[in-house]
Amino acid sequence: MAEKIQMTTPLVEMDGDEMTRIIWKMIKDILINPYIDLKTDYYDLGLVHRNETNDQVTIDSANATKKYGVAVKCATITPNAQRVEEYNLKEMWKSPNGTIRAILDGTVFRKPILVKGIVPYIPTWTKPITIARHAYGDIYKNTELKVPQGSKAELVVTDKDGKETRALIHDFKNSDGIIQGVHNLDNSISSFARACFNYALDAKEDLWFAAKDTISKTYDHRFKDIFAEIYENEYKDKFSAAGIEYFYTLIDDVIARVVRSEGGFIWACKNYDGDVMSDMLATAFGSLGLMTSVLVSPDGVYEYEAAHGTVTRHYYNYLKGEKTSTNPIATIFAWSGALRKRGELDNIPALIDYADKLEKASIQTMEEGVMDKNLAAMSKLENKRPVDTETFLTEINNRLAVLMG
Repeated sequence: MAEKIQMTTPLVEMDGDEMTRIIWKMIKDILINPYIDLKTDYYDLGLVHRNETNDQVTIDSANATKKYGVAVKCATITPNAQRVEEYNLKEMWKSPNGTIRAILDGTVFRKPILVKGIVPYIPTWTKPITIARHAYGDIYKNTELKVPQGSKAELVVTDKDGKETRALIHDFKNSDGIIQGVHNLDNSISSFARACFNYALDAKEDLWFAAKDTISKTYDHRFKDIFAEIYENEYKDKFSAAGIEYFYTLIDDVIARVVRSEGGFIWACKNYDGDVMSDMLATAFGSLGLMTSVLVSPDGVYEYEAAHGTVTRHYYNYLKGEKTSTNPIATIFAWSGALRKRGELDNIPALIDYADKLEKASIQTMEEGVMDKNLAAMSKLENKRPVDTETFLTEINNRLAVLMG
């Protein structure tokens, strides 16, 4: 075999949980280490180690990502009450993704991987649609209260001089009820906007943004205004030179447009919209197992991962000694994305070329009918051969070895 590709700067490597942790090692052993002298700054974000470090390891991994500029992350468990008991946790630790997003001030971009034979449920979609999700505020940072009948609820803002501004939310004189307080920050919205504009320029794709400013005349309108101001002042000429468009409309209008479109654009969404719509798009395009995810900070830091979870059911089968057929593609593309970005930042053409060929070999393998059982059930190809995960990865490597010469 030819000499291994050398790296100059490490990737931050964030290991994870359950079946994806097993696949993580397989991918490195079968598809990466034979070709690359892999340099990583390693952090174990498995739930056991997060518990041992009081979740400090998650914070450390995010700070390392700021230092080195590129990270690749395995899927991790966000514990619920059942997981607290199963893993004997000290407390119900927060989502690692949420912690990392907050530290990096990042925007999440999710994009489907198109494969011949996996036909989108919306047949006009011939190009991928990328969801850009604002990852701060709204209901994810909310405050909620139950309100007893006879109460009056108000918004109260106290300025730095102690002056209060009040606005009635509702007079609950006739019924019990509920209230919710949400917030956002101009700085965070501005970071979101710049991340979206920069990503669109990199991808050379149109950017769509939508909110409900006709109803939410202060909150949603603020998003609209900040996007418009930054676009006019910083990006209008760049978009014109790149031959791409920035387009704003109402959220209900954009959904109708998306369904009728052929794809091939970036759809920027507020936090909740992005959470819901990214799962809808993944399913409509075929599978969360064919959905890439990259967190991009406004200062150009990148963290790549698969959009799916830890595949718990397959992990329990694996622990019984059974061979599993789990889709590794989104995790492979997390590695290829991170290695490509590392190659771009460090000017290593061989690393970029390897990442391109790894993705090509993965798609070629599926389009020749070799895939996991779930993808095989969805694929319209006539000659399909469902295989276990290790065989799938070996088949990809057979094709990668040819492409690498």
